[in-house]
Parts: sequence; C-alpha cells; structure tokens
Amino acid sequence: MSRIGNKPVNLPQGVSVKISADNVVSVKGPLGELSQKVDPDITVNLQGNLVVLTRPTDQKRHRSLHGLYRALINNMVIGVSTGWELQQELIGVGYKAEAKGQLLQLSLGFSHDIDFLLPNEVKVETKTERKGNPTITLKSIDKQLLGQVAAKIRSLRKPEPYKGKGIRFVGEVVRRKAGKSASV
Repeated sequence: MSRIGNKPVNLPQGVSVKISADNVVSVKGPLGELSQKVDPDITVNLQGNLVVLTRPTDQKRHRSLHGLYRALINNMVIGVSTGWELQQELIGVGYKAEAKGQLLQLSLGFSHDIDFLLPNEVKVETKTERKGNPTITLKSIDKQLLGQVAAKIRSLRKPEPYKGKGIRFVGEVVRRKAGKSASV
C-alpha cells in the first residue's frame, strides 16, 4: 500500500490542473506553468479541487510509480503557487559569490574565478554580511531543476571533512575528522 500515492493532492486558490488524453498533467498557477508526463498505467483524475491518482494492480512497479507521480504533481502544485527556495553557504577564507543576472561568479580558492551560467527558470541572489559566510539563494518553480543546479554548484567545491571548507546547504551538518596525531 502506497501511503503517499493514496493521498489526494489539494489545489490551492489560483492553481488549475489540466490532464490531456496522452496522460500529460499541466499545472498552472500565479508563478508559472509546469507539465509532467505520467506513466500510462497510472490514472489521474480531477475531483473538485483534488487531484487523485490510482493504480491498476498492487505490483511493485505500480506501487512505486503511484507514489512517485503523486509526489511529482504535489511538487509542481507547490512550485506554481509558492515556489521553491534553496540556500547554500560558502565556508572558507576568501570565498565569495556575486550574482550578475543569470551569471553566478564564484571565487572558491582556485587560481581563477568560476562563472556559472544558470538556467532562465532559476533566479539567484547572493548576500555577504560582515563577519559571516557568503550565502547563495536559489529560487525556482521547478523543484527538480533547482536541486540539480544546487548540486552542480555544490560539486564545484564540496565540503571537506578536515577543516569544513567548501559549499554546503544552510543547516547541513558535515562530519568532521580528526587530523594527524603527533607520534609519541
């Protein structure tokens, strides 16, 4: 039994869902429009302001797809109504981030700065406070694309376990290792 798949997706005010004949679900809201192709085995129905997904059998494949597509549709509804936001912080001496439109300029301790071009669907803001770490705030209506972009930025300088320097998500805990111990 898929507990996630059985829950209906509630549509907030101003969000509309359209289901086409070839099983493409389009969600339109105040922030934009997203669409997702759903597997032909899973049926999507609109009942009032609820989106209900059903599966034909209890096979393992059907159970997993049931929960997957319900979660994807729910993420689209949240994205077009309120949007998604991710924050990352740069920890290290001299690490800087500067946003110039869709171009994110990062100084991460390499011999050169890194210019990272963001997709048009993702908006970026940078903030550097005195005596604080620079933070990068990414906003988008597409959760999947936002996570992919954030992972790509993080991969430019992953947090290392000895000093903790690198790019990490705000609130992420990095396990620290002890350095070399002196021989006695």
